[in-house]
Amino acid sequence: MISVDGRETGMEIKQFQNLEEILLRIMETNELDGRIVTDVFVNNETFSEIYPHQAEDIEVDEIESVEVKSVPVADMALDMTMELGKVVRLMDHGARRVAELFRQADDAEALEVYQDLMDVTRDFLNMIGVLRGEAVKRTDSAFDAAADEISNLFSEMLEVLENEDWILLADLLEYEFIPAMGRFKVVIGELQQSFESTVKE
Repeated sequence: MISVDGRETGMEIKQFQNLEEILLRIMETNELDGRIVTDVFVNNETFSEIYPHQAEDIEVDEIESVEVKSVPVADMALDMTMELGKVVRLMDHGARRVAELFRQADDAEALEVYQDLMDVTRDFLNMIGVLRGEAVKRTDSAFDAAADEISNLFSEMLEVLENEDWILLADLLEYEFIPAMGRFKVVIGELQQSFESTVKE
């Protein structure tokens, strides 16, 4: 039996050669339009690939059932926007920690935490970009202002980093980076409203 979200697809396992073919066929149907796959169960056990194309190595004679579970894109996006507020708080905490370490002249530790902070910030900005692409109501003014500010700040921080002016970098983090990232709370709020209205429809 092959099913998607508890509904049988009408496809027979024996008409395929391996699990990858089954999953690709499910993706080709309109069963998952506007949805994101969250789980795949093979023989009632969770399946996730340990290496690329592992599903190709699972022959159909080993398969009795395939069930795909999914959620609407808007639901997933709403959940993600809820988490982004926590990420802003983490970045706030991280920036304060880096500034404190630089002021204590613990440069090696500060640079390590600073690198982690920049990685989290990049991932955060990428996620905001992805979510904006999925949002129904595009209100760009708050995003554009926040993005311009953080972009200019990144350039300034890079220059200060190259000059190894750790105290100035600490000041930039504490007095400019933290407020700049805080302004993304408005953007997150707008995205949340957009996805909430989609979920309610």
